[in-house]
Amino acid sequence: GSFMLVNTSGRFAGQKAHLLLPHLKENDTHCIDFHYYVSSKSGSSPGTLNIYVKVNDGPIGNPVWNTSISATWNRAELAISTFWPNFYQVVFEVVTSGHPGYVAIDEVKVLGHPCTKTPHFLRLQSVEVNAGQFATFQCTANGGTDSGDRLWLQGIYVRDAPLKDIKVFNFRRFVALFSVVNATKRDAGNYRCMIRTEGGVGVSNYAELIVKEPPVPIAPPQLSSVGATYLWIQLNANSINGDGPIIQREVEYRTSSGSWYDIQPVDSTSYKIGHLDPDTEYEISVLLTRPGEGGTGSPGPALKTRTKCADPMRGPRKLEVVEIKSRQITICWEPFGYNVTRCHRYNLTIHYRYQAGGQEQVREEVSWDTESSHPQHTITNLSPYTNVSIKLVLMNPEGRKESQELVVQTDEDVPSAVPLESIQGSTFEEKIFLQWREPAQTYGVITLYEV
Repeated sequence: GSFMLVNTSGRFAGQKAHLLLPHLKENDTHCIDFHYYVSSKSGSSPGTLNIYVKVNDGPIGNPVWNTSISATWNRAELAISTFWPNFYQVVFEVVTSGHPGYVAIDEVKVLGHPCTKTPHFLRLQSVEVNAGQFATFQCTANGGTDSGDRLWLQGIYVRDAPLKDIKVFNFRRFVALFSVVNATKRDAGNYRCMIRTEGGVGVSNYAELIVKEPPVPIAPPQLSSVGATYLWIQLNANSINGDGPIIQREVEYRTSSGSWYDIQPVDSTSYKIGHLDPDTEYEISVLLTRPGEGGTGSPGPALKTRTKCADPMRGPRKLEVVEIKSRQITICWEPFGYNVTRCHRYNLTIHYRYQAGGQEQVREEVSWDTESSHPQHTITNLSPYTNVSIKLVLMNPEGRKESQELVVQTDEDVPSAVPLESIQGSTFEEKIFLQWREPAQTYGVITLYEV
């Protein structure tokens, strides 16, 4: 057994003395047993006795056990479960308080059997979680525990985690559960199970908490081809921020204006998004998922693109006459919207034709009244008493659709004068016989000539 005696008289606070045990590499359960004494005549503690368990010559970490007063010799146990091929070293440390007195350690023994007053932990397994999730360590121990024991998960360079739950199976076995909540990369590192009993302390091996960042594509998807109701894209998601492996890819797409969106799973590097609206801007991004709860990363950068216009669904409907005059016709039609035009850019033209002077005249005019709830248009400068054939043509960049044709006759109007040079008179004894040509423009049926 090792022995250490520290006389704290004449020492200022904070001085340290160390006792180092040799490296131990155990393949089976064993126990380190020691006696200790911390006392002073004044009643004030002469110092603190700390015990550290350092693994594989790594960092010394935090104390696993400490005390600052015990007026008589006491016995304590260290149940250390650091299994072969790992090795460990126990370090006893005395930190003086500035008060006179003695701190002593004696009869340090490595026993080849389990501790009697302190449980032994079984091997602690490493835990992998995705960032933002709860990491649960399961510390299984051989031995009993009671309400006076303190249990905690001790981190090295990382914060300790409190006890979440304990399940006692019988007086020889219990399981303690510890949760690192909302784990981030800062919480990743080594942890071990700790129990402090009245008779000593139990220490497990170090296990690693591995925190993975869900994957996010670095670049937006690329556009391969565009239709009126579909978009072909390349996912372009080989370069990522975060961690793989990638077990699922999804395409998220939404309209740039409005709240509509959808998510589709994808199993190849290119994807056709169908059933889209024509002439509409969409934002498309890729979601990637790695294994485990919370493994889906946030959407990657978005591709903004617009579908083409589609051929109009049909021509304008219900073309009707509102008013007929001798030289103008006012027409109206059923209002229509995007579901007919299938494009936000379109125009509506009025095509009409009529006979004038023995020749067919063909004209067209643009209607600016397409947004109205009672759309109408007046065609002017027509000839009276003439048949006019009218139709509406709806056009967008992709195509055109016509309405049915409407044939309307303008009203009659005052005829033009009888040509003066055509009036000829033949005189007789009791009468004058007149004859003349029709007016150049009759503008209707002539019902009467007056002389």
